[in-house]
Amino acid sequence: MPGKTITMSVGAYERWLKAQLGAEFVAADLEEKHEKMRAGPFPFLRATYWRWAETILDVCPDAKDAPAVLAVGDIHLENFGTWRDGEARLVWGVNDFDEAAEMPYVLDLVRLAASAILGRGSHDIRRKDICRAIWDGYGKGLAVPGPFILDEDNAWLRGRFVATDPDRAEFWEKLDRLERSARGAPSRYRKAVASALPERGIELDYRRRAAGTGSLGRPRWVGIGTWRGGRLAREAKALVISGWTLALDPGSKAIRAGTISAGRYRAPDPWYRVNGGIVVRRLSPNSRKIEVEDDAAVLLEARMLRRMGQELANVHLGTGDAGKRVRAHFSRLDASWLREAATAAAKFVAGEYEEWKAAGKGF
Repeated sequence: MPGKTITMSVGAYERWLKAQLGAEFVAADLEEKHEKMRAGPFPFLRATYWRWAETILDVCPDAKDAPAVLAVGDIHLENFGTWRDGEARLVWGVNDFDEAAEMPYVLDLVRLAASAILGRGSHDIRRKDICRAIWDGYGKGLAVPGPFILDEDNAWLRGRFVATDPDRAEFWEKLDRLERSARGAPSRYRKAVASALPERGIELDYRRRAAGTGSLGRPRWVGIGTWRGGRLAREAKALVISGWTLALDPGSKAIRAGTISAGRYRAPDPWYRVNGGIVVRRLSPNSRKIEVEDDAAVLLEARMLRRMGQELANVHLGTGDAGKRVRAHFSRLDASWLREAATAAAKFVAGEYEEWKAAGKGF
């Protein structure tokens, strides 16, 4: 087990993050982040990916033997969403790759299953059913990888997640309520956003945004404007190396978000750009995350968990050449292995959550 306590690890990570970001570090976000970490084991998991990276191979030591792929890393129930691809088709899948790194492929499966175990709350779904659904979906994805296009097939996914008129109104109302900064967005964020617009010269109103959980502390800027009769928005967020890289290869400076997002079995958002330590994404009513708070029952359905497992296979096979090794290793395991590993991981995370909560507001 790790030599550092969770409070020691939090302090060390936040000092490291501040050193990486310098004057851009958003210290005001930390109180909100710490409160979210005390809200429950699931938001605690979301907020502490670097800690997962530090500890998971102690919790699940046999995962070390699995083939390595370029993996999501910080995968969980709320790391999926919708977007429009280059053909304006509605797509569903993983939509956050900030923590992408080379690691044993099974760790994405374990973390996704552990997040469902921790996030199920009062929903009546058993651990073994969670793990069976994810496992079966991953196996299907290994056999027949491909993106989830919602304009023709996958009609039930489209029905669940396409934005309604009230969703659209609420989306723009939320953006309009964002805080303006007297100093405005730094030039490097403006330049990054300018590279992800449909044409030059679009005037944008930049506002600060505090969103997510694990990324709190990193600056986010949203540019809102009008283009050819309608509104558009882009978000620019600072990137740092993955918590996995920090824990296991701290000398590396590689950021892999752009590479993994454009994998060959994905239909990526053409406006998703990684540029000079900044990730820019299009924001719209149909380019959004799907959150447990709004759709917990939907996200915990067996068929939804199967699609999540299938999408992980799409991502893992999308870069590199580890497919044959992954399929061979996967065939030697079964869903009971995942249940045991995810249960151990969820138990460990829940224990650290209790320790963090007990530390109180004095941290």
